[in-house]
Amino acid sequence: MALLLPLIVICIVSGVTADANADAPMTRTHVASLPGFDGALPSRLETGYVTVDEVNGGELFYYFIESEGDPGSDPVLLWLTGGDRCSVLSALFFEIGPVKLVIEPYNGGLPRLRYHPYSWIKVANILFVDSPMGAGFSFSRDPNGYDVSEWFDGHPEYLANPFYVGGDSIAGRFVPFITEKISEDIEAAVRPTLNLKMILEHCKGEDYDKPKNLICRQAMARFNELLDEVSKPHILYRKCIYLSPRPNLESIHRKILKEEFRVLKHPPPRPSIQCITYANYLSYFWANNNNTQETLGIKKGSVNEWVRCHNNDLPYTEDIMTSIKYHRNVTLKGYRALVYR
Repeated sequence: MALLLPLIVICIVSGVTADANADAPMTRTHVASLPGFDGALPSRLETGYVTVDEVNGGELFYYFIESEGDPGSDPVLLWLTGGDRCSVLSALFFEIGPVKLVIEPYNGGLPRLRYHPYSWIKVANILFVDSPMGAGFSFSRDPNGYDVSEWFDGHPEYLANPFYVGGDSIAGRFVPFITEKISEDIEAAVRPTLNLKMILEHCKGEDYDKPKNLICRQAMARFNELLDEVSKPHILYRKCIYLSPRPNLESIHRKILKEEFRVLKHPPPRPSIQCITYANYLSYFWANNNNTQETLGIKKGSVNEWVRCHNNDLPYTEDIMTSIKYHRNVTLKGYRALVYR
């Protein structure tokens, strides 16, 4: 199934159709303002759906945000987020987008947004895509569609702009693969001190996942002990432990009914407000707000509840374990690449 994700994205960026119908429909919503954000947006925001599987009714949801500079000539960046079917709203809110959630104690109302002055939107047009199927607001009417173009066709004014593909976390595995496939289409005219030295000395290849000798197993065990003492996303962040498996929403529910929030069936764990993950917690209440979904043009009934990451509740198979060969192939062709950690 995971192989279909790159194929679907290639459909979006190269104009290749995902099925026999070359005229797959696209729906768009011009978003003039965002719930929780005061004032006008810094640049034009468009959301919409691209149908990529007409047989199963599969539609990918996207956010397209124009550059604050010169949209007509600034690069177009396709951004895919990592995790297991994580919503690209994470990238928009927590990483490179023009708005961020205001970190303040949640009181049952709509979380507020603020302007992010260091967004990549300053210099690029960014196409954020909820992918693969089932991530964020992307959906399939037939469950078979989850076991598994057309954006540029509807936006020809951006075809001449420089084009980049980017992503983070697990997306670092398939972004080089996607880039290589796009290049082929072009050519075809279509904080602890971790003892890494000890690990490198005694563990080779697949030994990192399944150590085959005692010394390697001991080194990996020590490595994991040290790693567990820090925040894995960033060693300088506070290592956070959730305060409760579920937030106390009894009083919040009463306000939810008053302010037309949907009651969350799977509310997120509530971390300390000092934790970097507190913004993740707030995102559930923003994205599941009825006014938010109406503003973004979310199709009614398409998603029962927005969740940041689906983890293991939808089927997928890992089939790209390393992206090294794709990096090599793409860079040997002369394409620029940036790898960051």
